[in-house]
Amino acid sequence: MNRIAEKFGSYSKDDVVFLLKDLSRYSLEGSIEQREKNIQSGQHYSETLPIEYQPPENYLSLFWETLDEYKRKTALSTGVVSEQIWKKKGENAVLVSLARAGTPVGILIKRYLYEVYGVRLPHYSISIIRDRGIDENAIKHILNSHPGCNIQFVDGWTGKGAISVELTKACRQFHEHYGVLLDDTLAVLADPGFCTTLYGTREDFLIPSACLNSTVSGLVSRTVLNESLIGPEDYHGAKYYRELEEADVSNHYLSAITEEFSAIKQEAAELAAKIMENPGEACFKGMKEVQRIQEEFKIGSINFVKPGVGETTRVLLRRLPWKILMRDPKSPYVRHIVMLARERNVEIIHYPDMSYTCCGLIKKTGEE
Repeated sequence: MNRIAEKFGSYSKDDVVFLLKDLSRYSLEGSIEQREKNIQSGQHYSETLPIEYQPPENYLSLFWETLDEYKRKTALSTGVVSEQIWKKKGENAVLVSLARAGTPVGILIKRYLYEVYGVRLPHYSISIIRDRGIDENAIKHILNSHPGCNIQFVDGWTGKGAISVELTKACRQFHEHYGVLLDDTLAVLADPGFCTTLYGTREDFLIPSACLNSTVSGLVSRTVLNESLIGPEDYHGAKYYRELEEADVSNHYLSAITEEFSAIKQEAAELAAKIMENPGEACFKGMKEVQRIQEEFKIGSINFVKPGVGETTRVLLRRLPWKILMRDPKSPYVRHIVMLARERNVEIIHYPDMSYTCCGLIKKTGEE
């Protein structure tokens, strides 16, 4: 039986309720190399976790620098997407962020709507896993707790759109199983992949929370779906890394962005109105570019092509990077990518013909 943990993660219960099974006592981590080998041999990425380290000094200083540089832009994107959610769904909305990159964004949207409209929307964080779908037990809990509510799914940003596609498929299956129609429009801060019509911007800029892992996400791991630990009635699982409490900047991050809201709310409302008049299509333009890159660089799986500043940052932090493509190596958005690539001795290729700022390519294990 799923009970909501008394204390899971370092966020306040007022900010978010995690509908996740606490797996903190299990050892699920493997080294980057070992995990990469297992994933490429067929193990699903959601069955294990990457090792979470105390972030090194240079990553932390990078985080603080980018936070200082992009806090206003992040706040503005938050405001723009929040205004649209409010206009479309109003007080009937329940925010459901996709753990874990979506969690801080869902909290920021909740805080913005409270500051500007004085409403406290319910906000949950649940798991969705590529090729495995969404946590239906968590969705049922939300629908039972808020009869007649209108769920708004939230994530951080779009890459090539795998999660948008997964969400649409999951909503269709949920309708088939339970007869409930969920809105599969994903709300994100940045949509460089053109995967949704509900976004703060389509510019591929660095959302500072992409620089770190659990220490900017409430000390919560990625979500886990491993049949030996997760029964049919359970929520998907995750770990709470209490041992990283000293390195935790999750709440500092939220405060820094929240402090910008009063300065941007007028501009946010105007930009949101413009986008609502003409949001443009969700044409998955990014996916077409990714397929072209996959072909050009002879990459076996499309999952080894990670477009966008956020995904490229994550490739360098927790995968085995092969090459980094950059539209403009002098862009201020890629300074940290250049630093990480040099540190890991990864080749940077000038690649002007793409709508993303950059793209990370993952190395196939066993190759030199």
